[in-house]
Amino acid sequence: MRISLEGKTALVTGSTQGIGAAIAAGLARAGARVAVNGRDPGRTQAAVDRLCDEVEDARALAVPGDLATDEGCAEVLERLPETDILVNNLGVFGARPALEIDDAEWRRYFEVNVLTAVKLIRAYLPGMTGRGWGRMLNIASDSAVVVPAEMIHYGMTKTALLSVTRGFAKEAAGTGVTVNSVIAGPTHTGGVEDFVYELVDKDLPWDQAQRAFMREHRPQSLLQRLIEPEEIAHMVVYLSSPFASATTGGALRVDGGYVDSILP
Repeated sequence: MRISLEGKTALVTGSTQGIGAAIAAGLARAGARVAVNGRDPGRTQAAVDRLCDEVEDARALAVPGDLATDEGCAEVLERLPETDILVNNLGVFGARPALEIDDAEWRRYFEVNVLTAVKLIRAYLPGMTGRGWGRMLNIASDSAVVVPAEMIHYGMTKTALLSVTRGFAKEAAGTGVTVNSVIAGPTHTGGVEDFVYELVDKDLPWDQAQRAFMREHRPQSLLQRLIEPEEIAHMVVYLSSPFASATTGGALRVDGGYVDSILP
């Protein structure tokens, strides 16, 4: 299967590193013009430069802006008033005992992980429906379904994203625009390495630390390893393509079998 996104523009939020950067690269390889987003203009441009070095003939542009603020959101929309593909990847996470999560942190997680996606969907959906084609993808997590005791505020936001996805898919019914979630399982990124070392012995080499983390904190994984960001990107590229035209309102799992369910 050769996926071509030639002639399409894609915005990937939070794409200067990790899963977002892998998604941006995957979309660029498929021929899309990719807008890379991050809070810091310098880091965002550096991510664009890395993408262009990594992907031959990549077409990419920097769209910096802190989407958690009204000003940053307006800046992104001014730089990129229309897009064909929107990937809401931006998110924060971290471990915290449930009773130590204060009101401010609950609000911050909701505003960054959920409300940024809602704002961009509201901004870009009318243009997509008017053109009769579009793809909206929200990067959720296994934590939406199997809420971790050590970060229930994060799990709450990812559960909310599934609801946001289903609701806006209904709003886009019959327009040629699809709206889906991707449920990512435990994934190997720099941020996750830091998270792993918060929960296991910091003196362990990475390979041993990863195995210990999966054994002690994610034992239900059938893959029994962390997922690589490129594996998440493969699903995103497919769902962004014409091949996925009949898939909408769904929550597609790339979780290594972590969620114990026979449904997608």
